[in-house]
Amino acid sequence: MHRPGHTIAHRAAAGFDAAHGDVAGDDAGTRMAIPLGPDAEYQAQQSELTFAAIEARMSEPGQLNEPGVIEPGRALALADFSPPQVSTGERLVRLAYRFGLGPRALNPFGKRAAPRLTATVANPLPGDAAKGTAVRAGHFLLHGLKAPIADIEFTGPRLAPPLERLVHGFSWLPDLEACAARVQCTGVAERILGRWLTANPRPDATPAWDVGNVAHRLLGWLIHAPLILSGQDRKFRSRALHAFDTTASWLDRNVGRAEDKLSEVAGWTAITAAGLLLADGRARRLYGEAGLVHALGDLVGDDGGVLSRSPLCQIEAIELLVRLKACYSAVRTEPPSQIDTILGVLVPPLLAVLHGDGALSAWQGAPALPASRIQSLIKASGVRTRPLRDARQWGYQRVAAQRSILLFDSAPPPVARHARDGCASTLAFEFSHGPERIIVNCGGGACAGGLIPLRLAQGLRATAAHSTLTIDDLNSTAVLINGKLGTGVSEVDIDRRTLSGDAPGTGATRLEASHNGYVSRYGLTHRRILILRDDGTELRGEDSLVPTGRKGKRGTIAVILRFHLGPHIELAKGRDGMGVTLALPDGSLWQFRSGRDLVTVEESLWADGQGRPIGTRQLVITAKVSRSGETFSWLLKKMR
Repeated sequence: MHRPGHTIAHRAAAGFDAAHGDVAGDDAGTRMAIPLGPDAEYQAQQSELTFAAIEARMSEPGQLNEPGVIEPGRALALADFSPPQVSTGERLVRLAYRFGLGPRALNPFGKRAAPRLTATVANPLPGDAAKGTAVRAGHFLLHGLKAPIADIEFTGPRLAPPLERLVHGFSWLPDLEACAARVQCTGVAERILGRWLTANPRPDATPAWDVGNVAHRLLGWLIHAPLILSGQDRKFRSRALHAFDTTASWLDRNVGRAEDKLSEVAGWTAITAAGLLLADGRARRLYGEAGLVHALGDLVGDDGGVLSRSPLCQIEAIELLVRLKACYSAVRTEPPSQIDTILGVLVPPLLAVLHGDGALSAWQGAPALPASRIQSLIKASGVRTRPLRDARQWGYQRVAAQRSILLFDSAPPPVARHARDGCASTLAFEFSHGPERIIVNCGGGACAGGLIPLRLAQGLRATAAHSTLTIDDLNSTAVLINGKLGTGVSEVDIDRRTLSGDAPGTGATRLEASHNGYVSRYGLTHRRILILRDDGTELRGEDSLVPTGRKGKRGTIAVILRFHLGPHIELAKGRDGMGVTLALPDGSLWQFRSGRDLVTVEESLWADGQGRPIGTRQLVITAKVSRSGETFSWLLKKMR
């Protein structure tokens, strides 16, 4: 059967183009969907939306809405990434600053004024009061782990990435500010800043001077300056302001050496903020604005998703621009229009990976960040929009059916130069109903250093930590150290269709995708079909291994399908071993049913909103099959 589809590959070509071709071969359709016979244990009624019925309906005229781009993100034009329009004089000033000719270079014999701030910024993103209280008590609270500040090494070798960002990026400042009145927190902030300045008297090759850490540190200092400059010690205040000035100058010269594109964006954001808030900063601001807009062009895809495909990086990019806009407001200056435009397209992809309770789903190492944090960020952004349902570059398909939300990873993993805590999660999915998460991914790969140890974080990035299929328990894409990914999935075919039903609520959304991650080793393509009814009460799935190329088909392989479950779900296995009843905390009952193999229950874990590991379980289907390919069907249905 010839079906229209879409191919998603890495950005080796100009954009992500639509292609037409055969998605499924003859071998993929030989097995029917789940046989639902008169079984007393399985009380679900036969649904008309079986795979066979769907295949037949697809051939009927008028029964299928052809896949277009569903709620696309506004495509970013080249003008959105061109430098802000300035006068000829300002262009010359910007060019001079770029080559190191700042105000002091143009007037070398003038009296050098002491560094000073020109405005006070209203923090747009309040911190976590509980974490701030821990700082006042002498601890950094990181993903559930208390790290005594007295034991922290403020210089030297690398720390776990989240702790490194906390210590050297000063991300604890908004938390401290949120926990008590300023007069009660100033002394704490001064002591920690003083220790850090003493440990890092000058730039060096330690992590304290990674561009990303420097950028977040400078931006935090500028926005929370009243917290660290309100003490009575004038000598310390002068020392801190001198640190502001020298750090900004260092960043001017080194922003191009950033470790990744998001760190570069952070660097340009901090430079622009310093140009706004430090005296004699006009040239620096013009320089920073041009660099920031250009760097954003290298970070953001056409549909507004960052190229790392990480929701945490998406959040960080939005936070940077929100904080920068607060700096513009502090000096009563309008930001360049490009910043508002780019901010407007960053929000819809983030909304696309939220569940019905407003909390974050677990992709590319992210924990289930709580809805309150996401809501405060969206409110501060000022962007009012809907989730992006069909994001081809961002790569996450979203299907909303009444109270059910289906999220599907339908794109290749990020390439190495963009990846942060990259995960081999291709064709994994998450599914929730109302506030309850039913099928999840483990998440938490980006939370190493708290209650999740580094050695465990590596495993949480593996394919087996996601709700998808593995062959011989191998990753579909190689998982490397330092958050990077190796070879594996390079191309994903995705086809999204809307099916019409004969009665209200009997229609469905059909997602079909396949990836080539196992082709080089096994000569098999993994194809997954997900069909969610419009009333949100039934999710059907079919996973097929389709022979591809000339790879030998002799021998057997071990196939494992994993369905990691949300927290606090009670399970009851069926008598025939092929079904499991799920009792959710809200009192509803769901049933999972395998079409051909036994279902077992194994231990799993899930990273909660604070990045802490919570013990859960997973449904596992294991089979030894021929390398000539096989098909596995399954059903998740609401019973009550």
